[in-house]
Amino acid sequence: MESTIDIVNVVASTKLAEEFDLPKIEAELECAEYNKKKFPGLVYRVKAPNAAFLIFTSGKTVCTGSKNLEDVRAVVTTLAKTLKSIGFENINLEPEIHIQNIVASADLKTKLNINAVALGLGLENIEYEPEQFPGLVYRIKVPKVVVLIFSSGKLVITGGKSPEECEEGVRIVRIKLENMGLL
Repeated sequence: MESTIDIVNVVASTKLAEEFDLPKIEAELECAEYNKKKFPGLVYRVKAPNAAFLIFTSGKTVCTGSKNLEDVRAVVTTLAKTLKSIGFENINLEPEIHIQNIVASADLKTKLNINAVALGLGLENIEYEPEQFPGLVYRIKVPKVVVLIFSSGKLVITGGKSPEECEEGVRIVRIKLENMGLL
């Protein structure tokens, strides 16, 4: 039985300019929030597709909340055009986008005995403290992802830089559980 991932969040970074005047952006853009005393960046939320940006005076931005890589590209391009339209001349309209983290979920569609999973995976790459958190944290070295495993058979994969890395994390967990006779 194959499981496929559902991407929940993509976090990406880019550099759109050499510097930004954050108070000017806040004054020009609806839904922009800037409070230097609370946080050094400006928060800007967009809809359709949903995403949020952290914009810094350094010209760097972080995009979060997108559900796929295409949406990231679309909202970053839209942000660049919007900033250019409000008077920022030296905006990179085709910036290099770096995926920092993908959070995905998957469902093995079976109940799991997490105590048996913890014993079977060994102590080296796991954290399991049921009094603190109901899931088992499994750190995979290649690809470098973290998979949270729950007794419901649900998985949360984080740390991937591509959907393929997240899929590979699920595949590794599935194989290990099958080899232990737990699936």
